[in-house]
Amino acid sequence: MSMINSKFDKVLNASEQFGKVNHEPDSSKEVQINTPEKTMPFSDQIGNYQRNKGIPLQSYENSKIYIVGSGIAGMSAAYYFIRDGHVPGKNIIFLDQLNVEGGSLDGAGNAKDGYIIRGGREMDMTYENLWDMFQDIPALELPAPYSVLDEYRLINDNDPNYSKARLIHNQGQIKDFSKFGLEKKDQLAIVKLLLKKKEELDDLTIEDYFAESFLNSNFWFFWRSMFAFENWHSLLELKLYMHRFLHAIDGMKDFSCLVFPKYNQYDTFVTPLKNFLVEKGVQIQFDTLVKDLDIHINTEGKTVEGIITEQNGKEVKIPIGKEDYVIVTTGSMTESTFYGDNNTVPEVTIDNSNAGQSAGWKLWKNLAAKSEVFGKPEKFCSHIEKSSWESATLTCRPSAFTEKLKELCVNDPYSGKTATGGIITITDSNWVMSFTCNRQPHYPTQPDDILVVWVYALLMDKEGNYIKKAMPACTGNEILAELCHHLRLTDQLDNVIENTIVRTAFMPYITSMFMPRAKGDRPRVVPEGCTNLGLVGQFVETNNDVVFTMESSVRTARIAVYNLLNLNKQVPDINPLQYDIRHLLKATQALNDYKPFLGEGILRKVLKNTYFEHILVDRPEEKEEQHESFFMEQVGKFQDWIKGVKG
Repeated sequence: MSMINSKFDKVLNASEQFGKVNHEPDSSKEVQINTPEKTMPFSDQIGNYQRNKGIPLQSYENSKIYIVGSGIAGMSAAYYFIRDGHVPGKNIIFLDQLNVEGGSLDGAGNAKDGYIIRGGREMDMTYENLWDMFQDIPALELPAPYSVLDEYRLINDNDPNYSKARLIHNQGQIKDFSKFGLEKKDQLAIVKLLLKKKEELDDLTIEDYFAESFLNSNFWFFWRSMFAFENWHSLLELKLYMHRFLHAIDGMKDFSCLVFPKYNQYDTFVTPLKNFLVEKGVQIQFDTLVKDLDIHINTEGKTVEGIITEQNGKEVKIPIGKEDYVIVTTGSMTESTFYGDNNTVPEVTIDNSNAGQSAGWKLWKNLAAKSEVFGKPEKFCSHIEKSSWESATLTCRPSAFTEKLKELCVNDPYSGKTATGGIITITDSNWVMSFTCNRQPHYPTQPDDILVVWVYALLMDKEGNYIKKAMPACTGNEILAELCHHLRLTDQLDNVIENTIVRTAFMPYITSMFMPRAKGDRPRVVPEGCTNLGLVGQFVETNNDVVFTMESSVRTARIAVYNLLNLNKQVPDINPLQYDIRHLLKATQALNDYKPFLGEGILRKVLKNTYFEHILVDRPEEKEEQHESFFMEQVGKFQDWIKGVKG
């Protein structure tokens, strides 16, 4: 790298900043003031200035990079090692216990045997790290030079997403979902939560904080069904979500705030990213179980010296040299998944007595036993009854169900355009059942007469309204029967069953990352003292980002690479819209269902006919009696002053 830097030696050698970059700046603590020492962007100052190419401090021609797990976090790490670390692709080796890449971003099957996807992805335009990567990954279907991002925008710019049946009840009737229905005390509770410091919320649950009126509101139905939050989940994580998606709150009622891919998560994201990496020479070694890391710990730090694997039934230790690096995906949302179909129930053989024994969790537990800097995995994998739910994928030929589905879609589901626009939640379902039909075909080779529909339930342990069983005790046909009951189709159930293939998936850890936690329960991306080890995925600590998103996986990968290689690049904090007065006011209006909030009338008078008049959302003016008062008199004087300033 000396040849690259030689022309800049005088500046770099005299610099107090070179080689001392804060790779993960924190916008919740940074005072944004310009000084001579502030040479890099503010923590959340996103934009093209952050697109500089990282210049490594050394060459990595002889370094090997071992990445444990080929999910989106691991694959993103490989991408950033190549793009910003200039590491040759042939030096990067994935080690994966499975025989297919993608991790939790799955999507498989066919029309004959049924498709299956354990979950889906609701995407946001502010996923800066995700789009940073995918604007460089060649598109799946568009020709060169177009990217995955170009393809994504071509679809979403021209096919708006929204729902016309976000909530249904009374056996298929669309319920009014135009209002959040929050009482004033609940709105105030949200504001107070946003103002609280993160450190105050260790180990608290959502139901510890919010009143029953909040938990029974439309708002909470929207929120928990969209993000898969349970009442017993982490209050801290809910707070982070509210900051992260403050700009989108008004669009959560009808999902107009979301953008969806053309196909399922595997074909949309994993396939093109894998193709890019393989073309760069990256190696993917399947059927390799990583059991532990041999870490040398002394006063100088923690250095990985070997990876202990099991290959073909034999223990194989991979030596790690002084110039090598290791990336590990800790924990897993989808490990130990149990499957069923139309006529069989998932045979769940896991409970709290034997939880956390699968590969991803055992590896994290082995790391945690070496040092407290690796966190406390047992906080997340020890309460199956609180971290599990079940989903079902329906492969549907034309039937009474697909005809009913058309009534609930914004476009004909066979048209290729937005269908349900996101999940439809059944509010009077004991299971809190939701289902969605994304753009079809959901798989590139899916036949024209097939629809793929995804179903899941938040409270699957309850007895169904029609099938008097908990959801995991049901066959696929019984789950269909429960769904048909809520759509008033029980008299046509035989027709629906005959034309629908059901594949179910019980996931013990699917919301484990939402479990109540405290500081130190999750390790940092590069734990204290680690010299050549980075941890990525959904179970590591970042400053302000949330979990259960592709964005957070990519963020952790980018932080790991920049930190380990000490690049002259930063990973920008989450999009700063939470600090934007326009979005704060919009959220205030939305949470109050656009009824006047305290002080709104005064604010409108102050802003009227000024440059800032537009920052309040217009609403039908309500006739209100105006009472003259000393206060209003002062407002009038202030308006006169504003006019004077304007000249």
